[in-house]
Amino acid sequence: MHPQDLLLVSREAIDNLPRITTPLLEWYGKYARSLPWRENPTPYRVWVSEIMLQQTRVQAVTGYYARFLSALPDIRALANVRDDVLLKLWEGLGYYSRARNLKRAAQAVSEQFDGALPASYAALLSLPGIGEYTAGAIASIAFGIPVPAVDGNVLRVLSRVLASYANVSDSAVKQAYRKLLPAAIPPSRPGDFNQSLMELGATICLPNGIPLCGHCPVAHLCEARQGNCQQELPVKAAKKARRVEERTVVVIVSGDKTLLFRRRDRLLSGMYEPLNLTGIFSANAVREAVAALGGNPGKVVALRDAKHLFTHVEWRMKGFLLYSDSFPPPEDAVWAGREALSEEFALPSAFAAYTKDLPLWLTQGWRTARG
Repeated sequence: MHPQDLLLVSREAIDNLPRITTPLLEWYGKYARSLPWRENPTPYRVWVSEIMLQQTRVQAVTGYYARFLSALPDIRALANVRDDVLLKLWEGLGYYSRARNLKRAAQAVSEQFDGALPASYAALLSLPGIGEYTAGAIASIAFGIPVPAVDGNVLRVLSRVLASYANVSDSAVKQAYRKLLPAAIPPSRPGDFNQSLMELGATICLPNGIPLCGHCPVAHLCEARQGNCQQELPVKAAKKARRVEERTVVVIVSGDKTLLFRRRDRLLSGMYEPLNLTGIFSANAVREAVAALGGNPGKVVALRDAKHLFTHVEWRMKGFLLYSDSFPPPEDAVWAGREALSEEFALPSAFAAYTKDLPLWLTQGWRTARG
């Protein structure tokens, strides 16, 4: 099927698409944000930044990016890093499978490509954790290969420029945009072009609220602007409701240490967490659960309720702080002090409401806890 038919737009609109290239690149040259991964776009730096930026805001990534590169400056360092060190470097970014896939891909690159990312879109696409968008971004930005990089920002911009009401959640629609873009990609500046589309979507052609059409370099070429339908686009399939799970989170403290459990579930696999019980427990039920682990429950303080959103699951959590005499840790558990918490164990942000005050509780006791 021709892209015109999938995208529900006129042939004239498609033929006009290459006209956005010149004004877009001129605008990007003047107004592009200064971002650390743009300063020295080596393949490794581009790759790490693109993986970090998946489902994460630019502002949140900047500090993590610098810390990650300082600890793991090249592919071989990443390929050989211990899992606990890797997860600690990623702590707070979420979607931890991204970090695990980075290491798996680095190992594959070390074995198959002599430690250097391949200058090939197809070869990049073969690596763990690298999909069509990421392969296109690395290939175009780091290697100057004229291939598209279509993310959510790009889909939004193109939907509005073409006034397309096609559902951008449909993989066939995404492929249709990928087929159209090569006609607009300048062979001499493919990376800048792809980044200019992403930059436009991130700063001007905004996803929520009113797009800043008065500042858009391609407003005169935008079919949605002419039809005054910018806010209706892009069309997306309704998201499925998240499954709700009720949890009781118990922060167990003994002296200057806290008990952490290593997760075996696929969600947050391999990371450490406080005692995480399925269902909503009373204070007495929490004492019984800790006693069953071998502990001698002491003071129990109720903490505030919290929730955390994953892609497909929502945790609604009730929290407790519990003091106990030290006892032998169960299987896959460890007593951790303040230094170990800051340097060794990666605690998921899902538990931030209950773990952010741990250093205080470990030194000053339960009277510092607030429900």
